[in-house]
Amino acid sequence: MAFLIVLAALAFLMYVAYRGHSVILFAPVAALGAVLLTDPALVPPMFTGLFMDKMVGFLKLYFPVFLLGAVFGKLIELSGFSRSIVAATIRLVGAKRAILSIVLVCALLTYGGVSLFVAVFAVYPFAAELFRQSDIPKRLIPGTIALGAFTFTMDALPGTPQIQNIIPTTFFGTTAWAAPVLGTLGGVFILIVGLLYLESRRRKAAAAGEGYGDPATLVNEPASFSGDRLASAWSALLPLVLVGVSNRLFTAWIPRFYGESSSFDPAVIGDAAPVVQETAKVAGIWAVEGALLIGIASVLLLAWRPVVTRFVEGSRAAISGALLASMNTASEYGFGAVIAALPGFLVVSTALSSIPDPLVNTAVTVTSLAGITGSASGGMGIALAAMAEQFIAQADAAGIPMEVLHRVASMASGGMDTLPHNGAVITVLAVTGLTHRQAYRDIFAVTLIKTAAVAVVIGLYYLTGLV
Repeated sequence: MAFLIVLAALAFLMYVAYRGHSVILFAPVAALGAVLLTDPALVPPMFTGLFMDKMVGFLKLYFPVFLLGAVFGKLIELSGFSRSIVAATIRLVGAKRAILSIVLVCALLTYGGVSLFVAVFAVYPFAAELFRQSDIPKRLIPGTIALGAFTFTMDALPGTPQIQNIIPTTFFGTTAWAAPVLGTLGGVFILIVGLLYLESRRRKAAAAGEGYGDPATLVNEPASFSGDRLASAWSALLPLVLVGVSNRLFTAWIPRFYGESSSFDPAVIGDAAPVVQETAKVAGIWAVEGALLIGIASVLLLAWRPVVTRFVEGSRAAISGALLASMNTASEYGFGAVIAALPGFLVVSTALSSIPDPLVNTAVTVTSLAGITGSASGGMGIALAAMAEQFIAQADAAGIPMEVLHRVASMASGGMDTLPHNGAVITVLAVTGLTHRQAYRDIFAVTLIKTAAVAVVIGLYYLTGLV
């Protein structure tokens, strides 16, 4: 019964998300409904002490990233930089390769360390402009961004700085470069199969006479450039390069400057406890925020005239988008925390632990929990915290290196996490102004490809012994 309650809460939230209802409203309804059916007396404590605590904690850490990312993306729009880069891309690779171009831009940003949420805000203006000029349906943009930002650069390619590739290092004693051969082959599989799928969708739409769509009837269309002339492609690329480089430099510099922690005494009446901040927990976030500030400043410096005339209107739209995207994701985070605390979730994790093969066990457990919680990092964190010792013991008994276990766990976290209630999915749909019904099909197809890639990597290891 406990398991059915968890399953019902998950199915309900996926259904309402797909139907276009607000996750901000229905995530607590789904979570607390499950609590009500489990133990009615726990509804108020779970809501205040767990759901709201996790939701507000997420906003405390990540809302500035959402806000600065949205402002950066809007300035890229207003400055005309998106149109300039799109024009250069069309000259370089051709209008028919628009999908490949956007996938590569997303991959460059996320592999460079830019948060996938920031990548959504930053890339959308480029994608909308390029798809419009190439007359490719707008509904294919979310699937294209998902392939570039949510898959192979998130957890497959060795060395990626995304959190999904970092979490396993603390459990398995590995590094971000674990299993480089398997990770690269898995990443190539995802990229090739994903591009073939999206290209087939583009061809089918073209054969049916479907174009980008009427901008007058579409939602959240990027603003048209109103300046006299476009900047050079190199100038337009500079802010993106600065964001990536600054993020990397700040990531290395901040821990050295602040040490393990920093503290200060707030200036208030009476005795006040010092505020202590552990650097390791926020260094990555501070680095992204600093990098985005530099990116924003560079756009203002390079394109002050076309930006300043429309900044008030544009910044309002950016702030609204950041609020919606961050609240959606935070609600999902709270939902996942509540579901993970229920007895039914323990039933799921216990059942998954009975799978005998260590790599299959790791992959199925991590991707299942990521799907239930709607979070790749959250699901993997829960799975490894509860079962890492069992995974390690099974792998040692089978002679499987920890590097392979790392890569399988990392890639599996980004498999079924992108179900309809996933925060990143809801964010990309909110930013592009599309609904689940319009665009989720392609995101789900990319999800299936990503999940299949884990099976491919496991098969390659057992067939060849490659690491």
